[in-house]
Amino acid sequence: MNKPYIVGIAGGTASGKSTFTQWLEQTLSDLDLKVFHMDSYFKPADVRPTAKAPISGKEYLDDNCPDTIFYEQLREDLAQAVAQGHELILVEGLLALWYDWLYEQLDLKLFIDCQADERIVRRLKRNMAQRGLSFDEIAGVYLDMVRYRHQQYVEPTKWRADFILNGSASSALANQMLADHIRAQAQAVQRNLS
Repeated sequence: MNKPYIVGIAGGTASGKSTFTQWLEQTLSDLDLKVFHMDSYFKPADVRPTAKAPISGKEYLDDNCPDTIFYEQLREDLAQAVAQGHELILVEGLLALWYDWLYEQLDLKLFIDCQADERIVRRLKRNMAQRGLSFDEIAGVYLDMVRYRHQQYVEPTKWRADFILNGSASSALANQMLADHIRAQAQAVQRNLS
């Protein structure tokens, strides 16, 4: 059985994780690859955890903590993808470097770093355009809850990364070097197993 090369891509909300993952997917389209977006594994709203905002005390559905992800399903799906023998697997999400069971399977750990003020502006643009939310709705949740959860769960995983990428000013050189490295490693793993 061929073992895929597995890459985890973490970072804060609107840091550029999905954009970088899409770029890698296109750049490495010559490989047999599978992509997991952790946002696809949110628990349904009726079983998703809630949390109280530290300052206002308002209660929110908590989309930014480890218990919000149906990680058992992600674990099963990842195991199935590994068994299918893909050359490369990308796992992208806020908490891609959080869970020990996932972290231990990753061959390469990446963290997309971006300043909080830039991330909130990006989140505002995205959620207003794509989700039809108002400025006040988005800003309120971010300021009341998301930024605290980022400090608690996302930011600490930065120090578990092999590489920290600049989410504010993406480097074409760094991106291409990583893509070349990932391609070479994925192909070397396949050669060693054949």
